[in-house]
Amino acid sequence: MRWFRPLAVTALCTTMLTALAACTTSPTGRSQLLLMSDDQLNQMGAQAFDQYQQKLPAADASSQRYVQCVAQAIVAELPGEQRQQNWEVEVFKADEPNAFALPGGYMGVNSGMLDVADNQAQLATVLGHEVGHVLANHANERASTESATQLGLSVLSSSAGIEGAGGEQLMGLLGMGAQYGILLPFSRRHESEADMIGLRLMAKAGFDPRESVTLWQNMQRAGGGAPPAWMSTHPSQGQRISGLEAGMQQALNDYQSARNAGRQPNCQRP
Repeated sequence: MRWFRPLAVTALCTTMLTALAACTTSPTGRSQLLLMSDDQLNQMGAQAFDQYQQKLPAADASSQRYVQCVAQAIVAELPGEQRQQNWEVEVFKADEPNAFALPGGYMGVNSGMLDVADNQAQLATVLGHEVGHVLANHANERASTESATQLGLSVLSSSAGIEGAGGEQLMGLLGMGAQYGILLPFSRRHESEADMIGLRLMAKAGFDPRESVTLWQNMQRAGGGAPPAWMSTHPSQGQRISGLEAGMQQALNDYQSARNAGRQPNCQRP
């Protein structure tokens, strides 16, 4: 079987050159592949937020004020461009403990998250983590990596002489290998990176970073069983807590500096 024909090699080389041209670095210094424009991502963020608003009702006013108070403290610590965005923050009436931040300046929190996050610092952990995904361009990187992976598999399928039932089975295995070898590890890396970015954001905003560990312990109890870490898009809670503890001293220094500067949020839980 001839695995690579000239056309396949050419297509793969073109893909690699395009990828190299779109390489950048994350806030933690990690190399990234970003193929989408900010305008595209912002438009997608606006559409996704609108769909969420249409799907779920808004929570009560006291929950809205509480979450917006914590969100405003986090936003105040963002880099200039993101800080100047008019962030839209909404709490949705839904029991599932969930939260998100989207490109374009959108944050959403399900009311069920307030049953897991026991205080303002734990809620700041959640919001800091979600905003960390936005700051690190994880949506762009995820979409770009998936596009490059799918293109690579398509090139192999169409140009490398893989045909028939055996070829389909092999391509299925290659697809699974791409998922577990490339895509999911990137996602776990994103989660760990967002944890570190969020930890420092919450600390700089004046929230006690030690509450981040308690929050994820609460999430672990609320979540019950989970798949093995290597087959999950998220790290195990134990891995997550270990990562937070590794970055805790720096976060505590940020927290003390924030307190000394008078940043002491007092968001009233409903």
